[in-house]
Amino acid sequence: VELPQSSDATERGTFWAVLVRMLSGSRILFGLISGGIFLGCTGLFYYLYGMEFLHEALLYHLTRADPRHNFSIYFYHIYLNYDRELSLMEKLVSFLPQFAVQLVLIFCYALDLPFCFLVQTVAFVAFNKVITAQYFVWFFCLLPVVMPWSKMKIKWQGLFCMLCWMGTQLHWLLWGYLLEFKGKNMFLQLWVGSLLFLAANTYVLVAIIRHHTYFPIFQPVKSFSQ
Repeated sequence: VELPQSSDATERGTFWAVLVRMLSGSRILFGLISGGIFLGCTGLFYYLYGMEFLHEALLYHLTRADPRHNFSIYFYHIYLNYDRELSLMEKLVSFLPQFAVQLVLIFCYALDLPFCFLVQTVAFVAFNKVITAQYFVWFFCLLPVVMPWSKMKIKWQGLFCMLCWMGTQLHWLLWGYLLEFKGKNMFLQLWVGSLLFLAANTYVLVAIIRHHTYFPIFQPVKSFSQ
């Protein structure tokens, strides 16, 4: 007589089966090659240039705080408090929204990998502590890969998104010009412009998500109960 297996044992068996299937030989090889190249290059240049290389290439970006005006909503607070060390709470306030949005996008769209790359990059830039114009290239290059699966019409939805994004950016640049070239105190206006630009980025991101045709390129992992 075959005794029925407990649900816990079945779930554990299914979990290990899924884990073994995920850790295929090709994926392990890909991880080893990628990690090996990264660690090898990092080790080589650390040997050549020492700690200065690690700081400039990697560690600096973990603690970067740019006091100059930029598109980020956090620039004004950093500018006003640049002469002191920010508290842990202040650092978390600027980090947690970006981190939370990234997690949500990963769990929702990970199977549609190109689309996940796009929305993650847009969100990362929009909520970052430092935003300059060259950051936009990070997601511009992904648009041609994703747009064929978008149901958004250029007239009027796409046009409105472009006008919102470009209009709020030009609005910010107007105050930036008056500050940088005319020497006028426009920091508060710049910060309001940053808030509007964040709102425009958020609106465009939501519009892209709403009009996207979900097209997973990976098969979803079956649940334990199946």
